[in-house]
Amino acid sequence: MEKLHYTFAGSHAPSITTPVLVGVVGSGNLEVLVEAAPGSGQCALHIDTSARGFGPIWQAVAQDFHQRHQLADVRISVNDMGATPAVVSLRLDQAVAELKGATP
Repeated sequence: MEKLHYTFAGSHAPSITTPVLVGVVGSGNLEVLVEAAPGSGQCALHIDTSARGFGPIWQAVAQDFHQRHQLADVRISVNDMGATPAVVSLRLDQAVAELKGATP
């Protein structure tokens, strides 16, 4: 299991009243949990992955995600079982869509 951590300064702090969970950990898939981290001003992305040695790819996916959404005051946890970068991006976007749907 490889653990990766990325932190980005964000400009959009969504109002999160309850954590948002999308996906399921399983062969070739992943789950994404988004939680509030009030006052941090950052988007902290924590990744646990079964696929070792893909740090540069994870970093590129994380940077692309952050450039598109600019989240702040959130902690995102990803539990991965070998998902492709495209699936990772889709799950992250799905979590943001759920987050927006849960925001009053």
